[in-house]
Amino acid sequence: MPAAVQFVELLAAVGIERGLIGPREVDRLWDRHLLNSAVVGERISSGMRVIDIGSGAGLPGVPLCLARPDLDVTLLEPMARRVAWLEEVVDALSLSVTVVRGRAEEPAIKQRLSGADVVIARAVAPLDRLWGWSAPLLRQGGRLVALKGESAESEKARDGAAVKRAGGSIPVVERCGVGVLETPTTVIEVERVGAQGREGARGARPRHTRKDQEQ
Repeated sequence: MPAAVQFVELLAAVGIERGLIGPREVDRLWDRHLLNSAVVGERISSGMRVIDIGSGAGLPGVPLCLARPDLDVTLLEPMARRVAWLEEVVDALSLSVTVVRGRAEEPAIKQRLSGADVVIARAVAPLDRLWGWSAPLLRQGGRLVALKGESAESEKARDGAAVKRAGGSIPVVERCGVGVLETPTTVIEVERVGAQGREGARGARPRHTRKDQEQ
C-alpha cells in the first residue's frame, strides 16, 4: 500500500506534468487506473512471466506488480520519455520489474521477449491488431489479457475471426474485481492455440498506437 500511494502521488504530479495522465484523471486515479489494473491479477497464475505492451504511464503493469509481486513483469514501451518515466517509477518504488524500450512487432523484441505466459495491454490497439503483436511474444497456451471496457463485446464480435486465423482461440470476455470494485474491469482473453497465421491482424485498419489513459 505505501508503494501504491507513492505511485498515485507520482502520477498526480510528475505524470500530469509530463502529459502521461490528464488533469481530469486525478480524482479517479485509484478506481479507474490503479485498482482497475490491479484486479487483472485474478486472471494470472502465480509465478508467470508477463509482458505489458505499450505500458505508457505504467498501466496496467505497475499496479499489477504492486498487487502481485510473485509475477515476472516486463514493461514494454516504445517512447523514450515514457521509458524514462517507467525507469524512474521502478526505481522509486523499488520494484523488481524489467523496462524495455521497443515495439512488440519489432523482430529484436520478438526474439528477446518470446515465450511469455501472459501479455497484458490497456488502451493500445483494436483486438485484431493487438493479437498480431501479442501472439509472437506468447508461448503455446499463453494468453493475451486485454483491458477493453465497454468496447469488449463489439471487438470480440468484429475481430474474433481474424484472431482465430492468426493462431488465437475464440476471444472470451471476462470481468475482474467483481464484488471488489464498483465497476469491474472488463477484459478480453485470447489463448495462443496455433502458429500465427500470415493474415494476422487486418492490415486495412489504420494503426491506433497512442496510449490514451483518459479513454
